[in-house]
Amino acid sequence: MFNVGDYIIYGSSGVCKVTSVGKLSISGDDKLYYTLAPIYSKSSTLYTPVDNQKVVMRSVITREEAERLVENINTVETLWVDDEKKREEYYKKALRTCECEEWIKIIRTSYLRIQDRKESGKKVINSDEKYLRTAEDYLYGELAVALHMDKDKVQQYIASKVER
Repeated sequence: MFNVGDYIIYGSSGVCKVTSVGKLSISGDDKLYYTLAPIYSKSSTLYTPVDNQKVVMRSVITREEAERLVENINTVETLWVDDEKKREEYYKKALRTCECEEWIKIIRTSYLRIQDRKESGKKVINSDEKYLRTAEDYLYGELAVALHMDKDKVQQYIASKVER
């Protein structure tokens, strides 16, 4: 169970702060709910049962885990699936896991595919750009909270730590 003040990953909403835990007067039941404030979407509040099994809920990684993840980013495998539909299917599934390494796989693969297509004089595929942006958004959001930095500084931080 999470506590008030904890930062968690809540499905596709990304990083959220638990602002309260308790019964909702509007629900009319005895269930406990988390009230969540998405960190990067200030205009919304989410309510979810504490025992929700439908959406991934997990703690944000620690600073040490974040530093280790960035340190090892180049060792994360890429996904070379030639079939566009199968690759997109894998990307969707990987995003839903809410796991940093899966996001990195998408980022590395999409980035390399985009570079390869550009160098070959081919048009960049929209789905590669879309999934690259989405995975970066998820990863950078979590790393920003774990590393106590602004989200827009994360890419620069990663670049400074990754061996070229």
